Amino acid sequence: MTTILSGAPGAPAYPHAVDLEVLEPRFEVLIDELSLQPFSAGALSKALAGGVSEAAAVLRAIPIQEGRLLERGIGIIADLNPDLVVLTQNLRLPVTKTALELVEKNDPKHFRSLTLDADNGGRKTYTPDLIIVNRKTKLAHVIDVKRSLGSYEVSRINELKSRMLAAALVVPDLLYRDHHRLVAEEVRVVILNAENQRSDIAGGVWPLSDLDHLIEVGGAGKAIGMLRDRFHGRIDENWKLARNAFAGPKEEWARRGASADIADANGNETCDPGAGSITEFHQPAGRGQIRVGFARIPRIGTG
Repeated sequence: MTTILSGAPGAPAYPHAVDLEVLEPRFEVLIDELSLQPFSAGALSKALAGGVSEAAAVLRAIPIQEGRLLERGIGIIADLNPDLVVLTQNLRLPVTKTALELVEKNDPKHFRSLTLDADNGGRKTYTPDLIIVNRKTKLAHVIDVKRSLGSYEVSRINELKSRMLAAALVVPDLLYRDHHRLVAEEVRVVILNAENQRSDIAGGVWPLSDLDHLIEVGGAGKAIGMLRDRFHGRIDENWKLARNAFAGPKEEWARRGASADIADANGNETCDPGAGSITEFHQPAGRGQIRVGFARIPRIGTG
Protein backbone atom coordinates (compact mmCIF):
# COMPACT_ATOMS: atom_id res chain seq x y z
CA MET A 1 0.00 0.00 0.00
CA THR A 2 1.25 3.47 -0.84
CA THR A 3 2.33 5.58 2.13
CA ILE A 4 0.43 8.87 2.33
CA LEU A 5 1.45 12.13 3.98
CA SER A 6 -1.39 13.63 5.97
CA GLY A 7 -0.54 17.19 5.00
CA ALA A 8 -0.49 18.48 8.56
CA PRO A 9 2.71 20.32 9.66
CA GLY A 10 5.25 17.91 11.14
CA ALA A 11 3.04 14.93 10.44
CA PRO A 12 4.47 11.48 9.89
CA ALA A 13 3.54 9.37 6.90
CA TYR A 14 0.62 6.97 7.31
CA PRO A 15 -0.01 3.77 5.35
CA HIS A 16 -3.75 4.47 5.11
CA ALA A 17 -5.52 7.47 3.57
CA VAL A 18 -8.97 8.86 2.89
CA ASP A 19 -10.44 8.34 -0.57
CA LEU A 20 -13.22 10.93 -0.72
CA GLU A 21 -14.90 9.31 -3.71
CA VAL A 22 -15.36 6.15 -1.66
CA LEU A 23 -16.44 7.97 1.51
CA GLU A 24 -18.82 10.50 -0.02
CA PRO A 25 -21.77 8.08 -0.48
CA ARG A 26 -21.49 7.00 3.17
CA PHE A 27 -21.25 10.63 4.27
CA GLU A 28 -24.37 11.52 2.27
CA VAL A 29 -26.34 8.69 3.89
CA LEU A 30 -25.22 9.90 7.31
CA ILE A 31 -26.14 13.53 6.58
CA ASP A 32 -29.54 12.45 5.24
CA GLU A 33 -30.23 10.37 8.32
CA LEU A 34 -29.31 13.07 10.83
CA SER A 35 -30.87 16.04 9.03
CA LEU A 36 -34.01 14.58 7.42
CA GLN A 37 -36.45 14.67 10.31
CA PRO A 38 -35.43 17.45 12.67
CA PHE A 39 -34.09 19.79 9.98
CA SER A 40 -36.03 18.99 6.83
CA ALA A 41 -37.57 21.97 5.05
CA GLY A 42 -40.99 20.75 6.19
CA ALA A 43 -40.01 20.45 9.83
CA LEU A 44 -38.33 23.87 9.80
CA SER A 45 -41.32 25.48 8.09
CA LYS A 46 -43.65 24.02 10.68
CA ALA A 47 -41.39 25.29 13.47
CA LEU A 48 -41.35 28.80 11.99
CA ALA A 49 -45.13 28.76 11.73
CA GLY A 50 -45.35 27.64 15.35
CA GLY A 51 -43.56 30.67 16.70
CA VAL A 52 -40.34 31.54 18.49
CA SER A 53 -40.47 28.67 21.01
CA GLU A 54 -40.80 25.96 18.38
CA ALA A 55 -38.11 27.50 16.17
CA ALA A 56 -35.75 27.78 19.17
CA ALA A 57 -36.36 24.10 20.04
CA VAL A 58 -35.31 23.06 16.54
CA LEU A 59 -32.18 25.22 16.69
CA ARG A 60 -31.21 23.68 20.04
CA ALA A 61 -31.26 20.27 18.39
CA ILE A 62 -28.49 21.21 15.94
CA PRO A 63 -25.58 20.73 18.41
CA ILE A 64 -26.96 17.34 19.45
CA GLN A 65 -27.23 16.04 15.89
CA GLU A 66 -23.87 17.53 14.95
CA GLY A 67 -22.26 15.70 17.86
CA ARG A 68 -23.70 12.42 16.58
CA LEU A 69 -22.52 13.27 13.10
CA LEU A 70 -18.93 13.81 14.27
CA GLU A 71 -18.84 10.62 16.36
CA ARG A 72 -20.16 8.46 13.56
CA GLY A 73 -18.05 10.21 10.95
CA ILE A 74 -14.90 9.52 12.95
CA GLY A 75 -15.94 5.88 13.18
CA ILE A 76 -16.41 5.67 9.41
CA ILE A 77 -12.97 7.13 8.73
CA ALA A 78 -11.29 5.03 11.43
CA ASP A 79 -12.56 1.91 9.64
CA LEU A 80 -9.99 2.69 6.94
CA ASN A 81 -7.28 1.57 9.35
CA PRO A 82 -7.68 -2.22 9.76
CA ASP A 83 -5.64 -2.20 12.98
CA LEU A 84 -8.31 -0.17 14.82
CA VAL A 85 -11.32 -1.26 16.82
CA VAL A 86 -13.87 1.54 17.30
CA LEU A 87 -16.16 1.20 20.33
CA THR A 88 -19.23 3.38 20.84
CA GLN A 89 -21.53 1.18 22.97
CA ASN A 90 -21.40 0.08 26.64
CA LEU A 91 -18.76 2.68 27.47
CA ARG A 92 -19.96 3.94 30.85
CA LEU A 93 -16.79 4.04 32.93
CA PRO A 94 -16.78 4.26 36.74
CA VAL A 95 -14.98 7.24 38.24
CA THR A 96 -14.08 6.32 41.80
CA LYS A 97 -12.95 8.60 44.59
CA THR A 98 -9.65 6.72 44.67
CA ALA A 99 -9.06 7.24 40.94
CA LEU A 100 -9.83 10.96 41.13
CA GLU A 101 -7.46 11.40 44.07
CA LEU A 102 -4.71 9.59 42.18
CA VAL A 103 -5.14 11.91 39.20
CA GLU A 104 -5.60 15.16 41.09
CA LYS A 105 -2.85 14.70 43.69
CA ASN A 106 -0.14 12.92 41.74
CA ASP A 107 2.08 13.38 38.73
CA PRO A 108 1.00 11.03 35.92
CA LYS A 109 4.24 9.06 36.27
CA HIS A 110 3.02 7.91 39.69
CA PHE A 111 -0.20 6.33 38.43
CA ARG A 112 0.35 5.63 34.76
CA SER A 113 1.36 2.00 35.43
CA LEU A 114 -1.76 1.26 37.51
CA THR A 115 -5.10 -0.13 36.43
CA LEU A 116 -8.28 -0.32 38.49
CA ASP A 117 -10.99 -2.96 38.53
CA ALA A 118 -13.94 -1.83 36.40
CA ASP A 119 -16.36 -3.61 38.76
CA ASN A 120 -15.56 -1.39 41.75
CA GLY A 121 -17.42 1.71 40.70
CA GLY A 122 -19.28 4.42 42.57
CA ARG A 123 -21.99 6.93 41.87
CA LYS A 124 -19.82 8.91 39.47
CA THR A 125 -19.32 7.73 35.92
CA TYR A 126 -17.93 9.07 32.68
CA THR A 127 -19.11 7.99 29.23
CA PRO A 128 -16.71 8.83 26.38
CA ASP A 129 -17.98 9.36 22.87
CA LEU A 130 -15.59 6.73 21.52
CA ILE A 131 -12.83 4.41 22.58
CA ILE A 132 -10.47 3.52 19.74
CA VAL A 133 -8.08 0.62 20.28
CA ASN A 134 -5.11 -0.20 18.06
CA ARG A 135 -4.75 -3.97 18.22
CA LYS A 136 -1.25 -3.80 16.77
CA THR A 137 0.25 -1.25 19.18
CA LYS A 138 -2.14 -2.07 22.07
CA LEU A 139 -2.80 1.66 22.47
CA ALA A 140 -6.31 2.81 23.44
CA HIS A 141 -7.62 6.35 23.06
CA VAL A 142 -10.52 7.57 25.19
CA ILE A 143 -12.15 10.32 23.12
CA ASP A 144 -14.54 13.15 23.98
CA VAL A 145 -15.78 15.09 20.93
CA LYS A 146 -16.85 18.72 21.46
CA ARG A 147 -18.45 20.97 18.87
CA SER A 148 -16.82 23.93 20.56
CA LEU A 149 -14.97 24.78 23.75
CA GLY A 150 -15.71 28.48 23.38
CA SER A 151 -18.15 28.52 26.31
CA TYR A 152 -16.00 26.28 28.54
CA GLU A 153 -14.10 27.88 31.40
CA VAL A 154 -10.59 26.57 32.03
CA SER A 155 -11.71 25.00 35.31
CA ARG A 156 -14.45 23.08 33.53
CA ILE A 157 -12.03 21.74 30.92
CA ASN A 158 -9.59 20.70 33.65
CA GLU A 159 -12.37 18.93 35.54
CA LEU A 160 -13.31 17.02 32.40
CA LYS A 161 -9.70 16.01 31.79
CA SER A 162 -9.36 14.76 35.38
CA ARG A 163 -12.52 12.70 35.04
CA MET A 164 -11.28 11.23 31.76
CA LEU A 165 -7.90 10.30 33.24
CA ALA A 166 -9.56 8.73 36.28
CA ALA A 167 -11.92 6.75 34.05
CA ALA A 168 -9.01 5.68 31.84
CA LEU A 169 -7.60 3.70 34.77
CA VAL A 170 -10.38 1.10 34.36
CA VAL A 171 -10.24 0.91 30.56
CA PRO A 172 -7.74 -2.00 30.28
CA ASP A 173 -9.86 -4.14 32.60
CA LEU A 174 -13.11 -3.19 30.85
CA LEU A 175 -11.73 -3.88 27.37
CA TYR A 176 -10.36 -7.26 28.37
CA ARG A 177 -13.53 -8.29 30.22
CA ASP A 178 -16.34 -6.85 28.09
CA HIS A 179 -14.91 -6.45 24.58
CA HIS A 180 -13.62 -9.80 23.36
CA ARG A 181 -10.38 -9.80 25.36
CA LEU A 182 -9.07 -6.62 23.76
CA VAL A 183 -5.70 -5.76 25.29
CA ALA A 184 -4.57 -2.19 26.01
CA GLU A 185 -1.11 -1.60 27.42
CA GLU A 186 -1.43 2.18 27.28
CA VAL A 187 -4.48 4.43 27.53
CA ARG A 188 -4.45 8.05 26.39
CA VAL A 189 -7.26 10.57 26.66
CA VAL A 190 -8.06 13.33 24.21
CA ILE A 191 -10.72 16.02 23.80
CA LEU A 192 -11.36 16.74 20.12
CA ASN A 193 -12.52 20.31 19.51
CA ALA A 194 -14.39 20.73 16.23
CA GLU A 195 -13.95 24.51 16.25
CA ASN A 196 -10.15 24.02 16.17
CA GLN A 197 -9.59 26.71 18.82
CA ARG A 198 -8.22 26.58 22.38
CA SER A 199 -5.94 23.67 21.55
CA ASP A 200 -3.53 22.25 24.12
CA ILE A 201 -1.82 19.34 22.41
CA ALA A 202 0.36 18.39 25.38
CA GLY A 203 -2.62 18.70 27.73
CA GLY A 204 -4.92 16.47 25.69
CA VAL A 205 -7.05 19.07 23.85
CA TRP A 206 -6.69 18.64 20.08
CA PRO A 207 -8.25 20.39 17.11
CA LEU A 208 -10.37 18.00 15.09
CA SER A 209 -8.14 18.83 12.13
CA ASP A 210 -5.47 16.67 13.79
CA LEU A 211 -7.63 13.54 13.56
CA ASP A 212 -5.01 12.08 11.15
CA HIS A 213 -2.63 11.50 14.05
CA LEU A 214 -5.21 9.87 16.26
CA ILE A 215 -6.35 7.17 13.84
CA GLU A 216 -3.28 7.12 11.58
CA VAL A 217 -5.26 7.85 8.42
CA GLY A 218 -3.97 10.57 6.09
CA GLY A 219 -6.57 13.22 5.24
CA ALA A 220 -8.88 12.24 8.13
CA GLY A 221 -9.01 15.78 9.54
CA LYS A 222 -9.91 17.30 6.19
CA ALA A 223 -12.56 14.64 5.58
CA ILE A 224 -14.30 15.19 8.92
CA GLY A 225 -14.20 18.95 8.31
CA MET A 226 -15.87 18.43 4.92
CA LEU A 227 -18.54 16.24 6.54
CA ARG A 228 -19.30 18.94 9.08
CA ASP A 229 -19.45 21.68 6.43
CA ARG A 230 -21.86 19.66 4.30
CA PHE A 231 -24.11 18.98 7.28
CA HIS A 232 -24.34 22.70 8.02
CA GLY A 233 -24.84 23.41 4.33
CA ARG A 234 -27.80 21.02 4.22
CA ILE A 235 -29.42 22.72 7.21
CA ASP A 236 -28.81 26.18 5.73
CA GLU A 237 -30.39 25.12 2.44
CA ASN A 238 -33.47 23.73 4.16
CA TRP A 239 -33.72 26.82 6.35
CA LYS A 240 -33.83 29.08 3.28
CA LEU A 241 -36.56 26.94 1.74
CA ALA A 242 -38.60 27.07 4.94
CA ARG A 243 -38.10 30.84 5.28
CA ASN A 244 -39.22 31.43 1.72
CA ALA A 245 -42.51 29.67 2.47
CA PHE A 246 -43.62 32.93 4.04
CA ALA A 247 -42.43 35.09 1.15
CA GLY A 248 -43.42 33.48 -2.13
CA PRO A 249 -46.02 31.36 -3.90
CA LYS A 250 -45.87 27.57 -4.05
CA GLU A 251 -44.60 27.81 -7.62
CA GLU A 252 -41.37 29.27 -6.22
CA TRP A 253 -41.00 26.19 -4.02
CA ALA A 254 -41.40 23.92 -7.01
CA ARG A 255 -38.90 25.93 -9.02
CA ARG A 256 -36.30 25.59 -6.25
CA GLY A 257 -36.89 21.87 -5.88
CA ALA A 258 -38.60 21.84 -2.50
CA SER A 259 -39.68 18.36 -1.42
CA ALA A 260 -43.31 17.35 -1.02
CA ASP A 261 -43.12 17.35 2.75
CA ILE A 262 -42.76 21.13 3.02
CA ALA A 263 -45.55 22.56 5.10
CA ASP A 264 -47.50 25.63 4.08
CA ALA A 265 -47.47 28.76 6.16
CA ASN A 266 -50.41 27.43 8.20
CA GLY A 267 -48.39 24.44 9.40
CA ASN A 268 -50.04 21.77 7.23
CA GLU A 269 -47.58 18.98 6.53
CA THR A 270 -47.65 15.81 4.49
CA CYS A 271 -45.01 13.78 6.40
CA ASP A 272 -44.38 12.61 9.99
CA PRO A 273 -42.38 14.91 11.72
CA GLY A 274 -19.68 9.65 44.49
CA ALA A 275 -18.11 8.71 45.65
CA GLY A 276 -16.78 5.23 45.06
CA SER A 277 -15.29 2.58 47.24
CA ILE A 278 -11.55 2.04 47.68
CA THR A 279 -10.43 0.03 44.71
CA GLU A 280 -7.79 -2.67 44.56
CA PHE A 281 -4.87 -1.96 42.23
CA HIS A 282 -4.00 -4.89 39.99
CA GLN A 283 -2.51 -5.79 36.67
CA PRO A 284 -4.83 -7.72 34.33
CA ALA A 285 -3.79 -11.34 33.96
CA GLY A 286 -1.14 -12.00 31.35
CA ARG A 287 -0.26 -8.36 30.72
CA GLY A 288 2.55 -6.01 31.64
CA GLN A 289 2.43 -2.46 32.89
CA ILE A 290 -0.47 -0.24 31.80
CA ARG A 291 0.30 3.37 30.96
CA VAL A 292 -2.27 6.17 31.18
CA GLY A 293 -1.86 9.73 29.94
CA PHE A 294 -2.83 12.38 27.40
CA ALA A 295 -2.85 11.65 23.67
CA ARG A 296 0.37 12.47 21.82
CA ILE A 297 1.01 13.35 18.21
CA PRO A 298 3.65 11.05 16.73
CA ARG A 299 6.69 12.56 15.04
CA ILE A 300 8.82 11.24 12.22
CA GLY A 301 11.60 9.06 13.55
CA THR A 302 10.07 8.61 17.02
CA GLY A 303 8.33 5.66 18.60
